[in-house]
Amino acid sequence: MVTVPVRPALVALLVWTLTPCGQVLRAAGVTYTPPAHISNGKHVVLVAGDDEYHSEEALPQLAKILAVRHGFRCTVLFTLNAADGAIDRHAQFLPGLEELEGADLLILFVRFRNLPDSQMKHLVDYIESGKPIIGLRTATHAFRMPPDSTYARYSYDSKIEGWEGGFGRRVLGETWINHHGQHGKQGTRAVAVKEAADSPILRGISDREIWVPTDVYRVRLPLPGDSRPLLLGEVVAGMTPADPAVDGPVNDPMMPVAWTRTYRGEAGKTARVFTTTMGAADDLESEGFRRLLVNAAYWAVGLEERTPAKSDVGYVGEYRPHPLTWRDFVRGVKPEDLAIR
Repeated sequence: MVTVPVRPALVALLVWTLTPCGQVLRAAGVTYTPPAHISNGKHVVLVAGDDEYHSEEALPQLAKILAVRHGFRCTVLFTLNAADGAIDRHAQFLPGLEELEGADLLILFVRFRNLPDSQMKHLVDYIESGKPIIGLRTATHAFRMPPDSTYARYSYDSKIEGWEGGFGRRVLGETWINHHGQHGKQGTRAVAVKEAADSPILRGISDREIWVPTDVYRVRLPLPGDSRPLLLGEVVAGMTPADPAVDGPVNDPMMPVAWTRTYRGEAGKTARVFTTTMGAADDLESEGFRRLLVNAAYWAVGLEERTPAKSDVGYVGEYRPHPLTWRDFVRGVKPEDLAIR
């Protein structure tokens, strides 16, 4: 039993933290269990492992919002230092992926990983199962593997026939191409695609409401297969929401920054897929962006009819993310340190 200090304002929340049915802490990750009266029965596994955009900060807050506000049970896994079990954004070790065996949704935010086969197998089994996937920012180039590796076809630079561009291109809709805006100097304003106005993922989000400090990623147009762009990325001239759009060809045409598609895996079942090239920890400071991700979770698991008119995306606890321009990370943090207290 994990003992968590209780403050009066959080007693109701911590009741389910301290019971057998409550929040579960694991060496590999942390699970946030919703109050029983709002539980929707869906289990989301969020996987953090990038070395640039602080997914180790973004995904725990997203998981808490999904659990506390919307009834999803959420398990967050991290790349860890194998020696001390602390979160390490540079590590190639990601334990706990067996949680995917019973998951209803995978939210992936990793970058250029080359995981051991024993860990990668859990990801591949899930991806090929036909269950839904949400990919954030660097998930388009989640894996970087040598050509002779077991899962080389998943590498972002794969040249294997049928898997050109690896997991990113084949499953999410695009691999790593290039920065389109200037990284760390030009943010992104999201412009709604008129033809996608009926998408439940955009419910409660106004056109151009979302501004994020991450730059636009370049993608090849049109996106493959049945990809459906929802938002386009307008490159802005600076790093504040008030900055104007950049004049010139960088915004003509604008690149998709959020889209849906389907992927038919080896199991023969078709998965719903949502991809956004936004997603840094400080992107989550945009209320509209948080709402986009929450709505996408409802849609991905087939609960789009339950999507609120304006999803509650208030922070759960304090949220002070580091900016994408900070190249280091907070050291010595273990998954159990991220429990709701």
